[in-house]
Amino acid sequence: MIREYFSERFGLTEEGSDNLLKGILYTALQNISFMFPVGLYSLLLYIWINPLIGGEIIEPNLGLFIVAILIVLGIIFAFSWKQYHFVFNTTYVESENRRINLGENLRKLPLSFFERRDLADLTATIMNDCTDLEHVFSHAIPQLLGSILSLILVAIGLLFFDWRLAIALLWVVPIAFIIIYFSRKMIYKGSEIITADLLECGDSMQECIESIRDLKSYNYANEYLSKLTEITGRIEKSRIKSELMASVGVVTGKVVLNLGIVSVIVVGSSLIMNGQVSIFTLLIFLIASATVYAPVENGLLFLTEILMMDIKIDRAKEIEELVIEGGLTEYSLDSYDIEFNDVNFNYDDLKNVLTDINFIAKQGEVTALVGPSGGGKSTVSKLAARFWDPVSGEVSLGGQNLADLDSEKLLENFSIVFQDVILFNDTIMENIRVGKKDASDEEVIEAARLAECEEFVQKLPNGYDTVIGENGELLSGGQRQRISIARALLKDANVILLDEATSFLDVENESKIQKAISTLIKSKTVIIIAHRMRTIANADKIVVLDEGRIVEQGSPDELIACDGLFKRMVELQKLSGDWKI
Repeated sequence: MIREYFSERFGLTEEGSDNLLKGILYTALQNISFMFPVGLYSLLLYIWINPLIGGEIIEPNLGLFIVAILIVLGIIFAFSWKQYHFVFNTTYVESENRRINLGENLRKLPLSFFERRDLADLTATIMNDCTDLEHVFSHAIPQLLGSILSLILVAIGLLFFDWRLAIALLWVVPIAFIIIYFSRKMIYKGSEIITADLLECGDSMQECIESIRDLKSYNYANEYLSKLTEITGRIEKSRIKSELMASVGVVTGKVVLNLGIVSVIVVGSSLIMNGQVSIFTLLIFLIASATVYAPVENGLLFLTEILMMDIKIDRAKEIEELVIEGGLTEYSLDSYDIEFNDVNFNYDDLKNVLTDINFIAKQGEVTALVGPSGGGKSTVSKLAARFWDPVSGEVSLGGQNLADLDSEKLLENFSIVFQDVILFNDTIMENIRVGKKDASDEEVIEAARLAECEEFVQKLPNGYDTVIGENGELLSGGQRQRISIARALLKDANVILLDEATSFLDVENESKIQKAISTLIKSKTVIIIAHRMRTIANADKIVVLDEGRIVEQGSPDELIACDGLFKRMVELQKLSGDWKI
């Protein structure tokens, strides 16, 4: 039952819960073992004091004391070693598993999730929140519950020794914890404020770094840095406020604990005056108070930390409990035609982005999506790859409804070249190999050659083994886009999605890349988004979108003859081509 509670409450694995229970047990045993030196000291104190209070003189056996001390040290070492193993070593293994599980959950989520969620928030959960939780599971929870368990055992012993002084010593402990418990809402609120401010600061820092060129070019850097200074100042204030809110309960609890020593002195003095206990007994309880209250004071701090971590635990559990898209992993396709049938779509129940979309992108043909900006072209391509599911209607591939298919298995059929290319801080060879993980070096180089990458790769210091920096910062926009096209060539999938695939290329390289793409798309289903009309001049079919609706579709010649939106776009581009400064 306790193990299930830990798994549910803290999001631990079964093994993690077991190790946490063992860690708590050994923490309690370690705390009790720390009482053994107090017992030896009390015994030695009794030998010294006994003659002073009229008792017989006892000659201490020094050898026996040394043996006892060595045994006690051995017990403390054994319990401490076990405690360290189950509290620290296993905690870091559990933290590793937590991060891997979060990553696995994120990997299986639909790509639409990442467009709705702040990526800095997700990164903070996996890195910062998990790091903070490591401390909770390695320090706070075992120490708190271990202290409570050892305190119960010590309390039983003290009650047998003298129940009156035991009650005088221990009555303050539950009151101190109750004070912390009733301040939990205030602690949680403070933690919420800090988390929100830290996320805002992280977003602003990232935005500043990504847009530093624009900030400098418009002389806006100082104003933006002032904004960052304001945010960091707000974090400082919220941290101070949160710490004060948490410390109210802790300080009050510690004050209450001090009343326990006072009550032991008062009750003990009264009992001594009535001849019911000896001075030695009172001294034992006063010494015991230091040993009992020290872990209790730590427990108050740890309980506060646990309450502050509730929001981080909730954030991690939110990702772990997200509904993972299911679907068929084994299926057969009649063809690789993509069909949109009465498709409607909106983002988060807002105004419709797409309305009554009906068309077929046939295998062996190039289907171009054109239209004014904001018309819905990119949304159509995302639905085609099941990055999103339609609100109503159906998108199918080879007769199979995409909503019934597993997203990962589905994307094995797709090669996608986005306008915004994402590269990794790795070599050019490995960045292209993303398209096909088991590709040989020769296959990668051939794909790079077809994508016109050789020209710039040969000029790099280490050729294909050159590390290109974060998101390919050492390369130009056109070079990065050619690497993305090389990936698609290497993957050689049956469905090709091209979103402004040649937008960063000059006319000469664009012509070369179009030849490579012509090789890539043979006998395949191709959907291409383009604003430059020459890019789609040889398309088999053009679908014209405006304000989320299909207003025209057909071959280029048919649409030119229709004298509609497509013809106007072609004429406007011709006019813009003649524009001069």
